[in-house]
Amino acid sequence: MKSFWTNLPKPFFVMAPTFDEINATALQPYFHGEISGQEAFQTGQEPLRAFMFKQTREQDLGLFVKLSGMERPQAPADVPTHVLIPAFIISELKTAFQMGFVAFVPFLIIDIVVSSALLSMGMMMLPPILISLPFKILLFVLVDGWFLIVGSLVQSFQ
Repeated sequence: MKSFWTNLPKPFFVMAPTFDEINATALQPYFHGEISGQEAFQTGQEPLRAFMFKQTREQDLGLFVKLSGMERPQAPADVPTHVLIPAFIISELKTAFQMGFVAFVPFLIIDIVVSSALLSMGMMMLPPILISLPFKILLFVLVDGWFLIVGSLVQSFQ
C-alpha cells in the first residue's frame, strides 16, 4: 500500500516511514477509541524518538544532558524528550552548515578567479558578479547540483 506521506514535499518524504508508524500504532487506535490520549502520546512519540536518536550526534546529546543537570542516562529510554529535541536540532543545524559550506566554496573560488582576471585586465569598474554569476549557474547545472543536494540530503537520513 502506497503511503499518503510520499506525495508530500521532501521533509515528509524522509519522515514518511516514521509518520506511517505513528499513524498505525498511535493515531488510528486512538481515533477508534482503543487507547487513551495519554497512551497514544506515549506510543506515538517512540517512533519519533527513534528517528531523532538515529540522527543525533552523541556529542550534541551529551551537551544537553549535561546542561539539563541530569545524571548520565544508561539507555536511550532514559533520555527525556525535552533533552533529545534540542540535541537533534543542533545536530541538524551542524549538518546544514556543513552542506552550505561545501556548496559555497566552489562559488567563492569562481568569484576569486573572476575578480583576479578582471583586475589584471584593468577592469576595476566592472562588477565581478556580472561575469561570475553565469559561470556559477553553469557549474551548478553541469554538475547536476539539485540532484547532488537533494540526493545527499535524503540519503543522510537512511
